Amino acid sequence: MEIKFGGDFTVPKKPEAVYDFLVDPNRFCPLLPDYQSMEIRDEKNFLVKLSVGISHIRGTAAVKMSLVETERPKHAVYEGNGDVPGGSATLRAAFELELAAGGATKVIWSGQSNVMGRIASLAGGLLQPLAKKNVQKLIDGLQKALT
Repeated sequence: MEIKFGGDFTVPKKPEAVYDFLVDPNRFCPLLPDYQSMEIRDEKNFLVKLSVGISHIRGTAAVKMSLVETERPKHAVYEGNGDVPGGSATLRAAFELELAAGGATKVIWSGQSNVMGRIASLAGGLLQPLAKKNVQKLIDGLQKALT
C-alpha cells in the first residue's frame, strides 16, 4: 500500500537555520509521533524506533534512515526502510527550502511510504488516514520548533 503526502509552510528563520535543523536527527526525530529512541550510526545514517499500532497490531517499528541527498541550504532527502509489526515499510521524505519575504523560509515537503505485509491487508482503509494524521503532527511539530 502506497501513501503519498506533501505540502508547504513558511517559518521566520533563514534557510540555513531551517536546513541545519532538518538534517540533524537529534533535533527533529523527537518530534516524530510516538517516538521512542534513536541511534546515530554515522553522519548520514541512523536508526529510529517508534511505537506503532493499528487495530490489534501493535509494537515497535525500527526504521533505518539515510540522508541520501543534500544541498545546503536548499534541499534534503531522507530514505528509510524498516520492520513494522506485521510487515515492513519503505519511505522517502524530501524538503525543498526557498527564501521567502522578510528573510523567512518556505519549506516545501513531500514524501511517500510503502507498507507491505499483513499490516497493509489487515489495517485496510485505516492505514492511510492514520499515516496522514501522524505526518500532520510531525509537520505541526516542525513548524512550532522552527518558529
